[in-house]
Amino acid sequence: MSKVRFQCEFPIRSSRGVLYAAVSTPSGLSEWFCDDVNIRNTRHEFAWNDDISIAHLVAKKRDEFVRFQWESNEDGPTDAFFEFRIKVDALTGDTTLVITDYAYPEDCEDERGLWGAQVDRLRQVLGA
Repeated sequence: MSKVRFQCEFPIRSSRGVLYAAVSTPSGLSEWFCDDVNIRNTRHEFAWNDDISIAHLVAKKRDEFVRFQWESNEDGPTDAFFEFRIKVDALTGDTTLVITDYAYPEDCEDERGLWGAQVDRLRQVLGA
C-alpha cells in the first residue's frame, strides 16, 4: 500500500514574514517542529531525540512556501514531501498555514493530530 497526500489548514495570527521564518529557518524549525536542524546546502537533518531524518529542500518562495522531500530510506526511494504554505486571505487579511504531507491511508487521521499538536507549539512560540 502506498502513502496518500493530505493537507491540513491552521489559522495562525502572525505576519507572513514571521511565520515564514518559523517554517524555513533552522532556528525557527527547532523551536516547534523538531529538536534540532543541521543544514548542508539543500540537505536538512531533522533531529528528534536520537532519531535523525533527512530531507532536501526542493522548492521555496520567500514568505509563501517551503517544500522538503524526504531522502530515500530502507523502504526504497520516496517521492513523498512535506510542504509549509502560507496563505493570506485578501479580504480579511487572515493568515493560514497549509501543511501538505503523506501518510498511509489508515494513519492520516493520526498524522493530522500530530500536525495539530506541532502547530499548537508553533502558535505558542509565535505568541499567536
